[in-house]
Amino acid sequence: MSACKRLLYIVKHRGIWPSIWRRNVTTWSPVGAAFNAKPHRRLELFEKNGLFGVPELSSPAGFEVTTKRALKDTRELVDKVCSSPPGAVTVETFDQLSDGLCKVADLADFVKVAHPDPSFREAAEKTCIEIGTVVEKLNTNVDLCRSLKNLLDNKEVLAQLDPETRKVAELFMFDFAISGIHLDEKLRKEAVKLHVKLLDLNNEFLMGSHLPNRIAKSAIPEHIHCHFATEGSFIQIGGLHAESSNDLVREVAYRIFLYPNSDLMECLEELLKCRNKLAKLVGYESYAHRALQGTMQSHQPLILNLFPYRTAIDFEMIKDMKTKLNPHNAELMPWDPPYFSGVLYNIEPSLYSPYFSLGSCMEGLNSLFTQLYGVSIMSEHPSAGEVWNDDVRKLAVVHETEGLLGYIYCDFFHRANKPHQDCHFTIRGGRQCQESGQYQLPLVVLMLSLPHPTKSAPTLLTPSMMENLFHEMGHAMHSMLGRTRYQHTTGTRCATDFAEVPSILMEYFATDYRVVNQFARHYQTGQPLPQSMVARLCESKKVCGAADTQLQIFYSALDQMYHGKPQNRSTTDILKDMQQKFYGLPYTPNTAWQLRFSHLIGYGAKYYSYLMSRAVASMVWKQCFPFSVSSHKLFIRKYTQYQGMGREEEPLEGNACGCNLIFPLSPRDMGERYRREMLAHGGGKEPMLMVEGMSRS
Repeated sequence: MSACKRLLYIVKHRGIWPSIWRRNVTTWSPVGAAFNAKPHRRLELFEKNGLFGVPELSSPAGFEVTTKRALKDTRELVDKVCSSPPGAVTVETFDQLSDGLCKVADLADFVKVAHPDPSFREAAEKTCIEIGTVVEKLNTNVDLCRSLKNLLDNKEVLAQLDPETRKVAELFMFDFAISGIHLDEKLRKEAVKLHVKLLDLNNEFLMGSHLPNRIAKSAIPEHIHCHFATEGSFIQIGGLHAESSNDLVREVAYRIFLYPNSDLMECLEELLKCRNKLAKLVGYESYAHRALQGTMQSHQPLILNLFPYRTAIDFEMIKDMKTKLNPHNAELMPWDPPYFSGVLYNIEPSLYSPYFSLGSCMEGLNSLFTQLYGVSIMSEHPSAGEVWNDDVRKLAVVHETEGLLGYIYCDFFHRANKPHQDCHFTIRGGRQCQESGQYQLPLVVLMLSLPHPTKSAPTLLTPSMMENLFHEMGHAMHSMLGRTRYQHTTGTRCATDFAEVPSILMEYFATDYRVVNQFARHYQTGQPLPQSMVARLCESKKVCGAADTQLQIFYSALDQMYHGKPQNRSTTDILKDMQQKFYGLPYTPNTAWQLRFSHLIGYGAKYYSYLMSRAVASMVWKQCFPFSVSSHKLFIRKYTQYQGMGREEEPLEGNACGCNLIFPLSPRDMGERYRREMLAHGGGKEPMLMVEGMSRS
């Protein structure tokens, strides 16, 4: 073999994963190995590709090319739909038009916040503005709207459409309505100008909300410097450090990270004014009234102080624990509950982390999806240029009979200038392509901010990190399993207050005995998480539940107040009032938590969605995956006995451990029922009909 051929062989067949931390009892599966190791940079001599496999995006200049092509296709499709007779092709062309713009805009929307190269971020931001402007003009295009109205007004043609196609047609018409299509030409142009201005303000606030604050090293005690990133003579603080056991670290992080930024404050104030002006212009009482159209709520929710007594009890328990551990500083402050609620149940993150390596958690997710849906997640090597950072992993989602469902890109690790937020991005939605006859596979990104593996250990997750991973993977699987005909309603493109149901349901799995027992293994020894620790982890979710819910009520009330009738006071004054009324812990002077409330962008006037989705997810959990609290001890006892007998039956199975009465359905039956009634429809079916279908089935 020639030297050149040998080099090519090594390049093509050598894995990118180095040796991983040895386990004495078991070995990592391929997906576990992929995440429990630091990837080596691959040597790709002849491959050339672009971001997400788009050839043009091998350089920032490619955004201009893809934008021009998308706009050219848009003009052609607008002409086609406006000149075609009403029918199913009208909706199909609308969806193709939407898909062509979304594939460019959604990809750019992710790149502008996540790519480490500023030139890529700038090019992506320019594309977002350009495509966004065109979308708003299309939403007020009278000829385009008329072509859709002709379809919806033609009862004979409409009767021939299937329910999903009719639903998508109605959703497109809804977009016209809330954008001001009914206004005269002058006011329509004003609405477009406001939309475009909001694109800039949204981007400015979103980017600013994730930036770290910094303070001179000399301003804080030297012994806590090691807990924060440093930059010359400054300390950088990019988060709340809520799980730190050091009271001073939590306090310093809270005060500095939430310190007001005057420019960002001005941006938020202008953003809220602009939203209200737009809502009034298109005929709504407030932005909240406009935003809630088309949701399960449909009208401004009544936010109530539901748990004052139970919350007070929770706070008293937390305060007692703080007094016990730190009698000289016993006053309960806003930075205390996340840490001490864990301490109450002896959930010390450092004790659990060795059992929650990133690889073992991914193995657990893979096992769970296989049991529920017949789906496996498989690690793939991305092509050169396909990903934006060397530590990004690519997963293929494969169904045992349906084949490849789509791809998940996992951008899990912390890096400079990356938003410190866990979130899901749709890069490309799934759809049945009428033009090719093929199904367009969805692409999504999951973005976390986990610590990198070290020389001596893989990335180890705290219980809350593990739960967040499960949450975001719930969004990803919604995108993968919601194989709709139209991309306009694919996966998570549904009512906002329904979109969080699949992700919150995954949180239940993350702290369920049957699931945790399958994957929580020590990264060095392979020993399972001790049953006493499993029990504490699962039971800990019930500790301080009222306080946690009340915090979400506070956030929801604040969001509604910001987007309701304009207030003649600052956003900070509103926050103080809402915090006192709905939470109970004191406002900390010279802080502005609202400037870190990035959900105001994607969830403006709809943050209550987390509360509503949690209620629906709770119903689904109890009906589809029943496991009574009284059964936990029986399960632990039976499971321990079976471990001792060398039995290896699946803990999720209906007959596992002899607990037939606890598990009336097999996991596959439960998973298929959940997929069939809820996940499969994306936004193509009314949320309440899906909930009702789940209740009946």
